[in-house]
Order: sequence, then structure tokens, then C-alpha cells
Amino acid sequence: MHKELYPLQFNPILKERIWGGEKLRTHLNKSFTSINTGESWEISTVPGDVSVVSNGSLKGKKLTELITASPVEILGSLVLDRYGVEFPLLFKFLDAKEDLSIQVHPNDVLAKKRHNSLGKTEMWYVMQADTKAEIIVGFKETATQEEYLEKLKANKLLSILKPIPVQVGDVYFLDAGTVHAIGRGILIAEIQQTSDLTYRLYDFDRTDAHGNKRELAIDLALEAINFQKQETQKMYSKEPNQSNLIVDCPHFTTNFIPITKSFEVNKTGDTFTVYMCVDGNFSIDVNEMQFNYQKGDTVLIPAGIKNYFLSGNALILEIYIS
Repeated sequence: MHKELYPLQFNPILKERIWGGEKLRTHLNKSFTSINTGESWEISTVPGDVSVVSNGSLKGKKLTELITASPVEILGSLVLDRYGVEFPLLFKFLDAKEDLSIQVHPNDVLAKKRHNSLGKTEMWYVMQADTKAEIIVGFKETATQEEYLEKLKANKLLSILKPIPVQVGDVYFLDAGTVHAIGRGILIAEIQQTSDLTYRLYDFDRTDAHGNKRELAIDLALEAINFQKQETQKMYSKEPNQSNLIVDCPHFTTNFIPITKSFEVNKTGDTFTVYMCVDGNFSIDVNEMQFNYQKGDTVLIPAGIKNYFLSGNALILEIYIS
């Protein structure tokens, strides 16, 4: 496949959600007619939701097919050694028109034991936030399981959780086990492990169109929750035309790149790289071809592409495995 390698884009997998809105269309140019689309899965190999290439000679092929045919060239040698032929990350844009449920995700050990799955550590980059928008991340103070259950039973869980006002450019890193909720009026880019495991703790007593409440997983969640007080916000530099580190964890590394001019990027072939455009427009020049992107685009650079140029006027997230 080597001659065919080029930056890959995929058809967004759009998800209607009880809390979703229309910003994925109005702000990020996604195509849909629903008024409650909550998620755009940009790159996914979650079973049943496998991304399909939308550009170039490989258009129409599933990402899993490409990995099976050319694992080293797509994933990179380090990723292949660590994860086999699994694509270990899931990339999304989320539009919370209403509050998401208060929830938690299990770690790798618990997820493997219960679901034969990866856990779900994730990070959020705030792309847009309405006035007074806030998130809930973790506990105000370190809590006990008994205190948590008492507040949950009394419908007072919010009283011990930590609300945080957010603005554009804020980044939060949520290790598996962190209790959290995205509040209404927030558009985020989310990077996470390939997992769709969520334990809902509280859903504000909402009902769907048929009057049914969404299922909670209070018992399952108990073993998953980290009751320690945590600092989740990540501060980072914004030096132009270079990679500024935001998050470096065992599951992924994320950098912030403000692009203002053309510059060269050299890679080792150890890992794929993903770019999520969170503002502006940029181009990738590789093998005498130019590929153009705008806000809301996500692109996968196969590990076999080791040299290219970035240019334009944009803010992008750079994600890889290290």
C-alpha cells in the first residue's frame, strides 16, 4: 500500500443524543438535519461504528481494513507492538446543548475484567462555550464511598462535585475513574481510548420521548470511581509553528500547534499522527500534493508518512502514541 499513503479523512459518524444540538453543523460544517445531534465520531474503530475513508484512492475502505492490510504503515511499529492491530484511540466532537449525565468510565483493568475492553481515559479541548457554561469534574474535596452514596440517595450528588466555568481553549484531562459531566452550551474536541463504556450515575431525572428515564449504572460505577480530589485542567504554551505539549499520558500524547506559516514536520514511523482543526484553515503538503482542511476537520497521517509540511492560519491539536 505504500505508494498509496496519504493523509486520510473519514465520514463523520453522527450520533443523536437527548442533550445534543446543532453546533456541529453551524460551527463545524457537519451535514445533518436533526436538531439534537450530540456527537461526531471523527475516527473510530468501535465495533459497529468503524470509520470509512472519505477521500482519495482508498475512499470507501474501512479503517480496520487498512490496518489489517498494512499495520506498520498505518499504525506504526510502536503502536503495533503495544496494541496489536487495534486502533487505540477514538476522536470526537461533542455539542452539549443540554447537560450531559453525571458519569464515570472504568480503567483498563476493570474494563478488561468486566467487558474485555479498554478503559476510557479522555481529554477535552473547549472549542466554544456559551456565557456561564461549566463542566463538572471530580469531587470538591476527597470523598468517601459512604458519603457519595448518601448524597446520591438524597438527590444531592451535585453538592459534593466540582463545577468549573470554562472558556475557549481550556483543556481538561480526565483519567478513568473521574466523575464528570459536560454542561450545557459547550462544544468540545474529545480524545479518548477506544471504548464506549460509560457508567451513568445521575441524569437529572430526565425522560426520553416515550417517558422513560435513561438507565443508570450505580452499582457498576462504585468500583470505578476515584474519590480523591483531582486537578484536571492542563495549562500549556502557545508558541506558533511548533508542537506545544498539553497532555502526555500512557494512552496518548496531545500537542497544541498554532500555525501561522509553513514549516516542516519529521516523524519516526513509530506512530500514526492525528490532527484536529479547532480553528482556522491549514494545509498539509506531502509527496508534491496539497491537502486542505478547515475548522472541524480531523485527519489521520499514517505512520508511513514521515515527512511533510504544515501551513496556513489555524489552531490544531496533534495527537499520537508515545
